[in-house]
Amino acid sequence: MLLGQLSDIDVRLLRVFRQIVESGGLSAAELKLNISRSVISRHLKDLEIRLGGLHLCRRGRAGFTLTDEGRHVYNAILRLQGAMDSFRSEVHELHQKITGTLVIAMGDHSVTNPVAHISQALQLFDLKAPKVTLQMHVQPLNAIEPLVMDGTYNIGIVPMHRHSSCLDYYPLFWENMYLYCSPEHPISVIKHADLSWEDLQEYSYAGLGYHSPNMEIADDVKLKRDAVSNDQESIATLILSGCYIGFLPDHYAESFVQKGQMQRVQSELFQYKVEYSAIVRRAPKPSRIVKTMMQCLLEAHGFKEARKTRAPRKKAVGEK
Repeated sequence: MLLGQLSDIDVRLLRVFRQIVESGGLSAAELKLNISRSVISRHLKDLEIRLGGLHLCRRGRAGFTLTDEGRHVYNAILRLQGAMDSFRSEVHELHQKITGTLVIAMGDHSVTNPVAHISQALQLFDLKAPKVTLQMHVQPLNAIEPLVMDGTYNIGIVPMHRHSSCLDYYPLFWENMYLYCSPEHPISVIKHADLSWEDLQEYSYAGLGYHSPNMEIADDVKLKRDAVSNDQESIATLILSGCYIGFLPDHYAESFVQKGQMQRVQSELFQYKVEYSAIVRRAPKPSRIVKTMMQCLLEAHGFKEARKTRAPRKKAVGEK
């Protein structure tokens, strides 16, 4: 009769066979299993019967060797016992309090984005894992992915524009990017609705100096990047000088606009959107702390379950 639902006896027979294989024969397995060779031989025969009469090994003066069927069964046992070990480990974790340190990295000014609910996610996490020590880092966006890959950071929050095969990406929220200038800039007195991307090419542009949606947009429409920076703060400073135009998140630029220090170039054309994702390493398997924080991030942003994505998605220039 072929092996059906696994019983405790079946699991014991499979463990005996694994030990026989890893010991190199029945005699050597006696010491490891602490049972006689005759009993081991009987267990082996019982297993072969349970597997529908498969012949698992050859024994004789030439020594112990596995048959092709025996090799397949041995590899299947390794997978089965690996899954059982993983199950036991996960159940054990359920009975343990979550402790340790969680290190998160994000870009500057996300706190002013009304659809970025990172603080709410941290509140949820504190309820679920109050014993965990949090470390929050603000980094240039181009620095975060490599440091998540090497394990320096457990979780990163970055704009999606290209993907690494080493990371998993979980979309969270959008950021609206608009073109801004200072009231002292020549473009401020021009009728913005009449402007085209070609018209903007005669003005100095301040943009991010690393591969990003910002850089891709500027390259696509051939803006003259006369100043580069690694963060939004510097881009804002360059715009405020009156010498440059540049893209900023609308939530960050709002305070400058209200003070009359900056104005949006009022055209439906000069804008784009960027999707932000939480990123984690694909391997090794994320810890329980990381999984819990990821659940909190997704929940805070209105997602009931994880939505991994591996294909970059970027809104086109001028697309709402």
